[in-house]
Amino acid sequence: MNQVAKSFDKETIIKIIKGGLIAGTGAFAIAVLNYIGALNINDPNLAMLVTFGVPFLTNIVKEWLKGE
Repeated sequence: MNQVAKSFDKETIIKIIKGGLIAGTGAFAIAVLNYIGALNINDPNLAMLVTFGVPFLTNIVKEWLKGE
């Protein structure tokens, strides 16, 4: 099934969720490293948000624009 531009079908939503989980893994790793002191970030909430948000939002935009 072809994806229609500027819309989300079930398969696309599943891809976005998988991308979010992958991005969340990086955010979780940074949060753990910051918590145990192996990584020093001034604002761990900002670091986690950026690490999760940037790839997730990029994937959403990519999927939104893809299609016929």
